Amino acid sequence: MTSIKSRTEQLLTVCEECLERHAEMRRLDLEPDFFNEVKPYADKQFELLDTWKEEILSWIRRDRPKYIHLQQIIALDDMMRQFIVQSFYQKTGKKRFVQSIQSARYTLQTVMNALEEREEDPS
Repeated sequence: MTSIKSRTEQLLTVCEECLERHAEMRRLDLEPDFFNEVKPYADKQFELLDTWKEEILSWIRRDRPKYIHLQQIIALDDMMRQFIVQSFYQKTGKKRFVQSIQSARYTLQTVMNALEEREEDPS
């Protein structure tokens, strides 16, 4: 459980980084270098997402936590992959971008709450 919790916290941090980066790119009116900025960052975060998704899906199948479902995790994975890359581009629409991050945060926080509940009640 500790590695799932740690990775979930890392993904929450990624959400914040993406939000801040997008605001900064818009403010400075910058275009990123895809191969030197976007791709290395995205590859690193996609690796984190792959590992987390694998662990959490097996945890869901095994423990069947309340309020967390396989489809939610799959949707979260897709959404995060999109906004991780979109965060580098100032032309990304702000409203939808922010809503995607809020949705991801909500799901990740729900996972954190379920993990903390499991720690408190190991039965």
